[in-house]
Amino acid sequence: MEKRTRELEGQTSTPLLGIQVKSAAQDGGNSGVSGGERDDGSSSSSSATAVVILATLVAVCGSYVFGSAVGYSSPAESGIIADLGLTLPEYSVFGSTLTIGAMAGAIVSGRVADLLGRRGTMGFSEVFCLAGWLAITFSKVAWLLDIGRFSIGCGIGLLSYVVPVYIAEITPKKLRGGFTAAHQLMICCGVSLMYLIGTLLQWRILALIGTIPCLIQLLGIFFIPESPRWLAKNGRWQDSECALKHLRGQNAIIYEEAAEIREYTETVQRLSEARFVDLFQREICSFTHFHICFKVGVGLMVLQQFGGVNGIAFYASSIFESAGFSGRVGTIAMVIVQVPMTALGTILMDRSGRRPLLMVSAAGTCLGCFLAGLSFLMQDFGTWTKITPFMASVGVLVYTGSFSLGMGGIPWVIMSEIFPINMKGLAGAW
Repeated sequence: MEKRTRELEGQTSTPLLGIQVKSAAQDGGNSGVSGGERDDGSSSSSSATAVVILATLVAVCGSYVFGSAVGYSSPAESGIIADLGLTLPEYSVFGSTLTIGAMAGAIVSGRVADLLGRRGTMGFSEVFCLAGWLAITFSKVAWLLDIGRFSIGCGIGLLSYVVPVYIAEITPKKLRGGFTAAHQLMICCGVSLMYLIGTLLQWRILALIGTIPCLIQLLGIFFIPESPRWLAKNGRWQDSECALKHLRGQNAIIYEEAAEIREYTETVQRLSEARFVDLFQREICSFTHFHICFKVGVGLMVLQQFGGVNGIAFYASSIFESAGFSGRVGTIAMVIVQVPMTALGTILMDRSGRRPLLMVSAAGTCLGCFLAGLSFLMQDFGTWTKITPFMASVGVLVYTGSFSLGMGGIPWVIMSEIFPINMKGLAGAW
């Protein structure tokens, strides 16, 4: 028992990317919440039950909300500007307040998820999203639009952390990679459907439609179990075992998995509360470089968010029209590209590994940005103007497809893998 405890303490203080710990790409997508589990192929960790599938579907409704919020501003731009008399800078403020709200929500997401639980945090975030969509629907002035957009941003900032963490904590070990990748797949579906529906419906109706997945998740959380690991972390051992039994099936053998969770949680509780400075400590990260864990986690998220995705997603229609291409046709083409590429990325994530897929995706987004930027530069100089609309459209589509393949989902998965469980709430917020 003493030896086992020392092993668990080592796993708690050593991220899953460490040299002596098997990586998630090797073990089929371990999300980092499974420290202390044995890969023994037992019945409690080999298949997904109906309850796990239902819980995942309810959780990814939050991912769909995220995607619909991102995809809303592009098709709604012309209608909002015309109806409310907004200038282009005022509409740009409306678009950017989503990102500001998301940053605010993300900063507190880890702590809120630890305090309210995974289900509670999803419900709490949907209240913000629901209020935001309603504010946009009934707004007649620009400031109310901005408040609604900011409120949605706060909600999706919370959802961006808690949804993949909840899915990773409830799914069997061998299925975590694919199930967690469903988060990005549903974000993509939300963006794509908003683009598609937005070409047909008025912007107020489009905002009202945005409330539907919020209500589904808000009601659905009453029918799904809480994360067994969060319950165990808070000392609710009996509730944790009941939730685990519910997730794995009434006939499943859960004793070993429950014992692993209990033993690991007790080891974690003996460690000190994580502080921000701990993210940089050599003891936390057993790599040659001093704070590589923090650099990898934050670096990937910076690369994802500052790589131009929000600019293209928010203003896709305007970009196509500025390039001399049909905004409606271009938007529909983005939908056609996004969903299959995201599904392909979900399939390949556990088969090819995170790093190769991420490198291919990053190279593709770089190429797409280069082509789009070069086309507008050529337009300004008046050279090859006949091919620049086609070049810009290809660039946007290449960027969209490449981002959906890996950059969209892999950083979220890696963030849940590289930090030990006692630091996950703090690290996830950053």
